[in-house]
Amino acid sequence: MPPAIHTEQLTKDFIVGFWRTERRRALDGLTLEIGPGEVFGFLGANGAGKTTTLKLLLQLIFPTSGVARVLGRPAGDLSVRRRIGFLPEEPSFYDALTPEELLVYFGSLFGYASADRRVRATRCLDAVGVGAERRIALRRLSKGTVQRVGIAQAIVNDPEVVFLDEPMSALDPLGRRDVRALVLQLRDRGCTVFFSSHILPDAEAVCSRVGILANGRLLTAGRLSEILAGDVRGWELVVDGVTANALAPFATRATRVTRITEERHALALPATAAPEQFVAELAAAGVRVLSLTPVHPTLEEYFVERVTSQLAETGS
Repeated sequence: MPPAIHTEQLTKDFIVGFWRTERRRALDGLTLEIGPGEVFGFLGANGAGKTTTLKLLLQLIFPTSGVARVLGRPAGDLSVRRRIGFLPEEPSFYDALTPEELLVYFGSLFGYASADRRVRATRCLDAVGVGAERRIALRRLSKGTVQRVGIAQAIVNDPEVVFLDEPMSALDPLGRRDVRALVLQLRDRGCTVFFSSHILPDAEAVCSRVGILANGRLLTAGRLSEILAGDVRGWELVVDGVTANALAPFATRATRVTRITEERHALALPATAAPEQFVAELAAAGVRVLSLTPVHPTLEEYFVERVTSQLAETGS
C-alpha cells in the first residue's frame, strides 16, 4: 500500500520585492512520508512554511521543484480530490447560509443524492458539536462555531485523508476537546489526518508522529515516544509508609519532596542520580516504593529548544 502522503525535496520560492526580482524560499527541500491511518502533527511557528506545504499538497499553488503525492497520485489529481478533506486556516463561507445549508451544498458538489446530503450534514454537525445554531446564518455565529462548521465540511465526504490547518484556532477548551476526540475517531476508522498546528499540547494529545518545521526546513520527524525518550531530565519517585521525619535523611538528595498524604511522598531526583541505588537504600530502610518514573521534556519544551537553536544558527 502506498503512503497516504509523500513528498520528496519539495521546494517553494515566492517572487517578492517592489520590482518582483527577489526570491524568498518558503519551503526548502521537504522530504516526508505519512502512512495510511496516521495522525501526523506538522508543527512550526507562524511563518515556518506549514500553510505553504498544505497548499502545495492540495495544488492550490505549484512547487518550484520537488515531488508531492497524495494517495499514490500526483498532488491535485482529480481522482484524489473527492477522497480528501480540507480545513483552511481561516475558512470563509457563504455567510448568508446556515451551517446545515452549507453542508448540504458541499454534499451536492460531491454528487450525493438529496437525502444523503442531509443525512451527512446532520451527522457531521453532530460530530463537531454544532446544535441548534445549525439553522442560524453563518454571519451571526461566533468565530469558534464557524471553525466547527469548517471542520464538519472537511469530513462531509468521508475522506481518506484530511488536511487540517490550525484546526484549534478560535476554539474554547470544550471545542478543542471535541476536535481532539473527532481526530481520534477519524484515525480509528483508517483516515489519515495531516494536523498542522502551533498549539503543541493538542498535537501531543492526538498525534503518533510529528514533524517540526522552522524557516521552511524540516528539523526532525518521528514518533513522539522516540523524539522525547532520549533526554531524561530527572526521576520522580513515589514512596509510601514513611513520615516526613523518617524520610529526612533521604530527602537531602532530592531536588524536591512533595507530601501527598501523611505517609506518602513524591521525590524529584536529578538526572545525575543513580535511582536504582536510591531505591535499594529506601527498601532497606523499610520504605515502600510505589513508582519510579523518568521525567522527559514535553513536546513544547523540545519544540522550543529545536526551533530556537535553528533560528540562532541562521541568525533569524
